[in-house]
Amino acid sequence: MFAKAIKPASGPKAIGPYSPAIKLGDFVYLSGQIPVDPVTNELVNGDIAQQTHQVMQNIITILDEMNLRLDHVVKTTVFLSDMKNFAAMNEVYAQYFEEPYPARSCVQVGALPKGADVEIECLVIDTLRYEQSCSGSCSDCRGCE
Repeated sequence: MFAKAIKPASGPKAIGPYSPAIKLGDFVYLSGQIPVDPVTNELVNGDIAQQTHQVMQNIITILDEMNLRLDHVVKTTVFLSDMKNFAAMNEVYAQYFEEPYPARSCVQVGALPKGADVEIECLVIDTLRYEQSCSGSCSDCRGCE
């Protein structure tokens, strides 16, 4: 199989038969991350802002395992248990991403695992080999900045 499972030792453990991420070529698919503390493997207590911070930290942990960053994320899907939490989630989300922002969908769902209020999944493109071979003369690649 060409796909490689990414399972960071310091990340939260999967709560089912899935991988936290799958890498296939330059594409990385992150499973939906919920606000689980990787030490206790329990849902963090707190409001939507605290839960969103934990979700983003879990995403960063998975990306770190592959030496990737949030600017490698090209698409996210945000699942909320209540769309009334959108503004507070969005405020935290904006603290982690910079322009060009990833494409994003956001939907309200009936329920999320462990009773979470937010879950975020990501599509990531591993461009490290292109960034490392960059000569520094192009005008449109972030690796040259």
